[in-house]
Amino acid sequence: MKRQRRWNDHISHDRWLVSYADFVTLLFAFFVVMYASAQMDQRKAGRLSVAIESAFQQLGIFQTDGHKPGKIPHQIPLSGNRTPGGDQTVKQDLTAIQGELENALAGEIKRNEVALHLEPDGLVISLREAGFFDSGSASMKVQAEDAFRRVAQILQEHPYGVRIEGHTDTVPIHTLQFASNWELSTARATELVKILIEQHGIGAERLSAAGYAEFHPVASNSTAKGRQLNRRVDVVILTVPLPNRLAGPESAVPAVGETSPAKPPARDVPESGTTPSSGGKIG
Repeated sequence: MKRQRRWNDHISHDRWLVSYADFVTLLFAFFVVMYASAQMDQRKAGRLSVAIESAFQQLGIFQTDGHKPGKIPHQIPLSGNRTPGGDQTVKQDLTAIQGELENALAGEIKRNEVALHLEPDGLVISLREAGFFDSGSASMKVQAEDAFRRVAQILQEHPYGVRIEGHTDTVPIHTLQFASNWELSTARATELVKILIEQHGIGAERLSAAGYAEFHPVASNSTAKGRQLNRRVDVVILTVPLPNRLAGPESAVPAVGETSPAKPPARDVPESGTTPSSGGKIG
């Protein structure tokens, strides 16, 4: 009688590879989904960042283009308003406007009553107190009206938004009219906004005003020369459009002092050459 052949089942030790391959495939798919989601969120975050940057630049709360950690991705368009080469065109426009102002204000610049310089948020026209305001007063000097008229004429010709910023030094002021440097700086800014609207026909929707008191110095307040440079009103021709909420016919003039605790970087204004410091209470 033949002995029945016994078959022994072959045990495979490589079955784990099937489960491992399935696991790796699922893990790969998971990370692909996570990466795609992260990229979509980054684009959304970029649009939000640009929108916040645009709004804050109007208020002068901070500047960008390398001045703060976490640089804003400017290549992401904001509602289609930014176009390739648009920033370069704006820069060229502002450079041309600067040339016009240098010609129109040559005398004031020579007397160190006016300074011009480009910043990331726009072209800054610094009107120094010695040439445009009496100490402790928000009313423009009569002899400065002609120079400001020349500034207004150039602003009329170029459809950019304009922010008026009032600045003081650290010397306290307390008068019947102004209880602090906050009130003085804001009053000077709103006074120029009023003049631009009522006397020169600048559209109110193009204008905004802010008072920063002594908290945005461009020079040291430890010297008379530095304090004189800090007492100024900056007319900033902006590189970004005003928010849409300011563009409607029902808009009122946003001529209020912005007293945010956030402090933007001080602008670098050349300290060469000053006029004699005004006496009395210093604004």
